[in-house]
Amino acid sequence: MNIVRRPVPPESSLPRALHPALRRVYAARQVAAAGELDYSLERLLPFDTLKNIGAAAELLSDAIRQRKRMLIVADYDADGATACAVAVRGLAALGAAPVDFLAPDRVKHGYGLSVDVARLALRRKPALLVTVDNGISSLAGVDCMRQAGVETLITDHHLPGKSLPAASVIVNPNQPGDAFPSKCLAGVGVMFYTLLATRAALRDSGWFAAQGAEPPKLAEFLDLVALGTVADVVQLDYNNRILVEQGLRRIRAGCACPGIQALTAVAGGKPEQLSATDLGYMLAPRLNAAGRLEDMRLGIECLLAADSERAVALAQHLDEINRKRRMLQADMQQQAEAELGDMSLPSAELPLGICLYDPGWHQGIVGVLAGRIRERANRPTIVFAPGGAGQLKGSGRSLAGIHLRDVLESLATRHPELIERFGGHAMAAGLSIRETEYPRFRDLFDSEIQRLTAGRPPDCELLTDGELRPEEFNLELALTLTQAGPWGQGFPEPLFDGAFIVKSAHTVGGKHLKLKLLLSDSSQTIDAISFNTPGDPEELAGARLRLVYRLKVDDFHAEPAPQLVITHLQPDA
Repeated sequence: MNIVRRPVPPESSLPRALHPALRRVYAARQVAAAGELDYSLERLLPFDTLKNIGAAAELLSDAIRQRKRMLIVADYDADGATACAVAVRGLAALGAAPVDFLAPDRVKHGYGLSVDVARLALRRKPALLVTVDNGISSLAGVDCMRQAGVETLITDHHLPGKSLPAASVIVNPNQPGDAFPSKCLAGVGVMFYTLLATRAALRDSGWFAAQGAEPPKLAEFLDLVALGTVADVVQLDYNNRILVEQGLRRIRAGCACPGIQALTAVAGGKPEQLSATDLGYMLAPRLNAAGRLEDMRLGIECLLAADSERAVALAQHLDEINRKRRMLQADMQQQAEAELGDMSLPSAELPLGICLYDPGWHQGIVGVLAGRIRERANRPTIVFAPGGAGQLKGSGRSLAGIHLRDVLESLATRHPELIERFGGHAMAAGLSIRETEYPRFRDLFDSEIQRLTAGRPPDCELLTDGELRPEEFNLELALTLTQAGPWGQGFPEPLFDGAFIVKSAHTVGGKHLKLKLLLSDSSQTIDAISFNTPGDPEELAGARLRLVYRLKVDDFHAEPAPQLVITHLQPDA
């Protein structure tokens, strides 16, 4: 593993009042001025540069004024669930008639507004159908709604294909001709912006005045926007960081919806200390588990719950499903790793593009497993599971510099019969193939990755923010770094490296390594933990190690203290 330090611009106009370590961290992430650290709502990008946003606002405004029956069709992941909750609650706040929603079943219906989902939707007799976090590739499903005389508004953020569906209106920052500066909005962010535009249209038309009401404060839904944005692992550009930070402030102030409060409680989190990382690792998996193994309606109903008793009951159910998901994932991962062998062997031992399949695997877990194997092997990875009727459903995760959806499009173009459906992002994508095509797809995928990388395995690099000085290993800086986010995709949490001597080591929880470290060339000590680290701790006593770590707050005991959370360790040369 190569430990590489991020380059830091020699000059920075960031405030001198910032801690020097934090100034270095921000500068390395291309933050050049204090204004880029202002996360007030006034700094949000305006909605009016989103293509078709005016038409979408008029479509929704008309439906609200005429009390039309609206139906939301969601995706079955956390972004889709939060986007659905924002749509249902936001439209109700704007004065809409009761808004219904439909969450497709991952196994029965697959992704998006398919023809089967469209037929289910038509049974609800909507006058207007609104997709959230899906729809941009649903050509046949939209045609089905159009033939039935139902208007369709698509709100999505996924990359479009060569053709767009014939919807009444499409709002998607990634559609051709869209001038919105941020292309990184999650599905929940697109829906939130659509509500902002609709509120403005209703206000300008005198709707609220005629109702004797004030325009609603849509900021009350930013807790949901924050959760969905982090859960979907979109780039936390400046605009997304505003959305996430504002949502976190609501959660920390005790103003989150009952569903988010309940999910935080069952995950053992402390609302007043919740971070963006906690949203991604504590709350999102419990929501996603519903869509993976059972029915995402459970997750959406938790987010829509009006009282804490109902929210807690649903959150506890989601927690139970997530426990089952973890067990299934562990079994599948064990099988996958047995098939691949020792992933620490020289890179030539593994394909450059990894495909895995087992007829006993659950299709709801393949995306998570693909992410784990990608991390371990440092390779683009696609994992398949049976999809019924001779089909396989696959989910893939990629590396920076290898655009996974473009890889699939290239394969589909050159081999038209190979892939039945596909879609997604640069870093994550899904697809369906016939089971008989799996061996050929596996070989062609590896060949395509070899072509894109010129046959060279990706470098195994860990980017860090350099070393901390001995006087910087303190609680003040640990708190400062935690609160300085929101950290996430494209704006990574600070990661440092340095040499240490192991003073003592022991195992906690049966699998985690707890260390007391001496700072190199110093008598100063600090505690550290390395999660899920096998081996004999006694062999480490007195060893000199090079560590990659985060400086965190250990609040497990009565008195909070600084602690290193180790992400990588190796002997120091």
